[in-house]
Formats: sequence, structure tokens, C-alpha cells
Amino acid sequence: METRKSGAQISKKAFIQSVLIIFLLMLVAGIMTKIVPAGNYERIMVDGRETIDPGSFQYLENPDYPIWRWFTAPLEVLGAEGNITLIAIILFILLVGIAFAVMDKSGILHEVISRIIRRFGGEKYALLLVISFFFMALGAFFGIFEEVIPLVPIIIALSFSLGWDSMLGLGMSILATNLGFSLAVFNPFTIGISQQLAELPLFSGALPRILLFIVGYGILAIFLTRYGKKIDSHSEKSPVFMEDTSEKTRLESFKAKISDDPRVNHAIIFLSTFFILILAVLIGSSFVPFLSDYALPLTGLLFVIGGVGSGLIAGAGKETWKAVWDGFVGISPAIPLLLMAASVRYIVQMGGILDTLLNSASNIISELTPLSAALAIYGITLILEIFISSGSAKAVLLVPLLIPLADMAGVTRQVAVSAYTFGDGFSNLAYPTNAALLITLSLTVVSYPKWLKWILPLWFWIIVITTIFLGFAIMFNYGPF
Repeated sequence: METRKSGAQISKKAFIQSVLIIFLLMLVAGIMTKIVPAGNYERIMVDGRETIDPGSFQYLENPDYPIWRWFTAPLEVLGAEGNITLIAIILFILLVGIAFAVMDKSGILHEVISRIIRRFGGEKYALLLVISFFFMALGAFFGIFEEVIPLVPIIIALSFSLGWDSMLGLGMSILATNLGFSLAVFNPFTIGISQQLAELPLFSGALPRILLFIVGYGILAIFLTRYGKKIDSHSEKSPVFMEDTSEKTRLESFKAKISDDPRVNHAIIFLSTFFILILAVLIGSSFVPFLSDYALPLTGLLFVIGGVGSGLIAGAGKETWKAVWDGFVGISPAIPLLLMAASVRYIVQMGGILDTLLNSASNIISELTPLSAALAIYGITLILEIFISSGSAKAVLLVPLLIPLADMAGVTRQVAVSAYTFGDGFSNLAYPTNAALLITLSLTVVSYPKWLKWILPLWFWIIVITTIFLGFAIMFNYGPF
């Protein structure tokens, strides 16, 4: 009798590791509220957006924020300002977990991967490069990032079937998307908002960013290809070799004969239709404000309808509803991790020190040379990412402070925007306070420490090329101003 649970199942070890890491960050945030003086900037409305008046900072008396509330913060965030976004993220991961479980149980996922393997099995490195370019372009040109998470389990399954591991599946999908999001050729959520706040022409200075995108893709391609060849030669060298073993055994049927059941063909057509709708939402969200606001929950809803519907069409019957429950239970441990991660920023905010941190960051820049100032913007954004993961929210808070300081330091506003964008993007898959990273790892067997160790060499080279880019940008007065 079949006892295996369908879909993503978060391991106890990975869950405990993540809880301990995020809990430590919560304690650090709490201790900072007792050490750092409280402060405040006045908020003003500019073109319908709330932003900071750079000259309005003043120190305040620290609020009475008791220690015991550090530990209740994960629950308090549900009632805090902006909780709708957090709730939408939670619903999103539940929908994704359910949809993936049904596709797993019904055999739809197996069938789709089997057909891809038959078509491209002999050209797997070409397939790797095409898939990674596609995902990287989604991030760079459309600002898509979290929305691709539902596709991660499918790409990991494809990676298994090509003889690779979970890491390479993550590399082809979410890592490639994040790299593109970071290099941000036309990313409306970082480049777009930052240039508007800096009063630059929208999406100006694109050619140098396109060249950087090409270089970044080349580095990613080398990184993934070299790793894939290492796994081809010595699969036991995979950092998740043991964790992947049971998953690979479970997915051996991907290599089986393609089904001739007409119901399966109908189910694949149904699922493909919803994938096309999802892709339309992802691309359209860059241009249509309504879709931009609701892209995440809408993507999750389309994914679960497509997944559950295709399972029913394929003839899974009552097993569909068992898979729904398995998917819900398997993904639900990610919810407390998300609440804990969100509480890090909440603790800093309730302790009254968020604006003090912003002010301290701005003071650092005002005394530096142009290159040092650009690198300082890069570094400060990386640090603040721990507390404010949203690129657009961080831009609204930080860019109005950085632009006057960049002007005084002799840094063009275009360079300042690029430095901010780099700092915002690369840390999205590095910090355990980022919801997208937590959701992604919860869908896999990969633990946070192993993930971080794996991506560090890539980030080293990306930081090198972006630093060189900033150096040349200052040298050639990258603008228009």
C-alpha cells in the first residue's frame, strides 16, 4: 500500500536549523532596541508615495518596548501594518504546496518531465543554459522573483531526471531569477521606482546594464555548467547527496514510458493553459498596476486550480483530496518561519530604531570619495536588507536619503541607483529573513547552511563584476546625471 506523502515535505532538521537562525536574528534585533537610540524622520507624500524628508531626522525617547514582546512578535506581525502582504504570502505558499502535491500524486508532473527528457535528454547542457537564461530574463526585464517559486519543484524534478541534484534545479530557476532581478535591466520594482525617486528618466542608462546582464549570465552559465559536470562525474560530491537519495528514488518513474492514456493528454493541455495564464500574469504585472498589486495571490490561485484540475482530469479521483491534505501539512511548517522572519523588522520598528539606522547609514556616505560612496551605498543596502526585504519599500525609504548624499559625494544619481539595486537584489537569496528564500527552501530538501555555502562562490564573482561596473560608471560619469 502507498504510504508516501505527496508533494513537498519540510524535513525536521531543516526546520529546526531555520528556526534557530531566525530566532538568533530576532534576539539581535531586540538587543539593538535596548542599545541604539530611537529616532524619527518625517514622512511626506511625493507623487502619491510616502517617502522620507532627509533633513527632518531627530532623536526621540526610546519607547517602552518590553523584552517579552520580542517573543510574541511573530504573532503580532499578523495584526501589524502591511499584514495583508504577509497573509497573501502565507496563502500563496499553501496554494503552491497543495498544487504541487496533487501534480505529484496524479502523475502529471512525472508525465511532463518524461516528455521534456525525451525531447532534450541528449542536449541537457543546452537545456540548462536555455532554462537559466529564461528565468534570469524574467527577473532582469520584468522584475519577477517570488512569482516563479511554484515552478521550482518542477525544475528540481527535471534536474533529477537529467542526472543532477536539487542544487542545480534551484540554480536553473530561483537563483537565475534572483541574479536577473539583481542586475535589473528594466526591473520596475528596483530600477523603475529608484529612478523615479531620483528624478531620472525612467529606465535610462539601459545599455550598460544590458552589457552587465550578459556578463552576469556568462558567470552563472559557467557556475552551473561546471557544477553539473562535477555531479555527472561524481554524484556523491553533491552537498545534498544523502537528502536527495529518497527523492530521486521516488522520481525514477520520470524515465518510464510515456503514458498513452488520453486523460493524461487532456490533463497536460489543461495544466499548460494555466501555465500560459500564469506567464501572462507575470509579464503583465510589469505593465498593469492591478496585476502588479495582486500578482502573487493570483499566481498561486491559478497554480492550484491548474494543479488540482489537471489531477482530477487525469483520473486521480479520491487520491486528489488526500494529496491536497498532504500538500497542506507538508508545507505548513513554513508559516511559523515566515512569521519569525517578518518579526525581525517588526521588532526594530517597534523599538523605534529603524529611522536611526537609516540616519546612521546616510551619515557614513557624506564623508566619502565617489567610489567609496558608491560602494557604501551598495554595502548599506545589503545590511538594511536584513530588516527590509522588499525592494520597492526599501527604495522609498532609502533612495530619498541617498540621492542628496550622492550629489554631495560627486556620485551621479544613476550610479547611486545602480549601487542600491545591486545591494537590494543579491541578498534576497542569502538572508534567512527573506520570505522568498524560506518558501523556496521549504519546497526542497536543501538546508539554509548548505544553500548559503553553495552560492557564496557565485556571489563573490558577482560582487566583483558589479564593483568593477561601479568603478567604470564613476570613471565615465554614468548618467544622464
